[in-house]
Amino acid sequence: MASARDGRLLSYEITGDPDGSPVFLLHGTPGSRLGPKPRSSVLYRLGVQLICYDRPGYGWSDRSDQRTVADAAADIEDLADHLGLESYAVVGRSGGGPHALAAAACTPKRVSRIAVLVGIAPSDADGLDWLGGMTDANVQEYETADTDWRKHVERLRLKADRARRDPESMVDVLRTQMTDPDLKVVDDIVIRRLLAETYREALRQGPFGWIDDVAAFRRGWEFELKDITVPVLLWHGADDNFSPVSHARWLAREIPHAEVRIQASTAHFGAVEVLPEILGWLVADEPALAGHPPMPLSLS
Repeated sequence: MASARDGRLLSYEITGDPDGSPVFLLHGTPGSRLGPKPRSSVLYRLGVQLICYDRPGYGWSDRSDQRTVADAAADIEDLADHLGLESYAVVGRSGGGPHALAAAACTPKRVSRIAVLVGIAPSDADGLDWLGGMTDANVQEYETADTDWRKHVERLRLKADRARRDPESMVDVLRTQMTDPDLKVVDDIVIRRLLAETYREALRQGPFGWIDDVAAFRRGWEFELKDITVPVLLWHGADDNFSPVSHARWLAREIPHAEVRIQASTAHFGAVEVLPEILGWLVADEPALAGHPPMPLSLS
């Protein structure tokens, strides 16, 4: 555990090479520090010290009521100070994507480069149909959050209670909404087990981290994308229907010098499989991703 500057406790886990290049992996929504990640042997081969932490309200981390997306930058910086790290890279997966962008915009002197995997754009993104292409369940969740907050909170409370009792039921519900590429990933018994584990851990305190994530996404992010000056890689599966590829294309237009990679025949959970390759890009002296074959997937 580490202390944030306001006294909150942040739960984190470190895997991989203790002498490797530090990379923060930011989990999805809902999610936790236990989310799918490469085995230590893969991280050693890459030379990566991987740091995963529970955002406020998830896992063992204290809640931060009314937090914004931008607030994540300070929490990451506080964790880095706790660990004695001067600089670090950041990768955000799904709901972790906006928080990775916040670190790049708000603490540019500490962040070397960032990657966003299947991330989302700001809800007020000019010219973007924000809900277009999302699953019916996602559309309903965000629309209810906008129109009936109490109903939205109660829905997430019931989902969290069910997931704590039977976390695999959450995977089963997600499966009904998935495209074929995602089904191929999630039907792997190891991936299914890891997802169930991270959902159970994410919701151990209840729905608070999930509630606060959704609220933060639908409010202003409290930073400007144009202020990002570090190298940024945006990766997205072309068939993603949880956070549609249109979000990555919009972000690529707004972030200076961002590189975007859209992978065909891949969807949302393809971000799990591509992570070793992305980590290699984050810590490379001369990052170059396009045209390089992906590393074999090996998860813990």
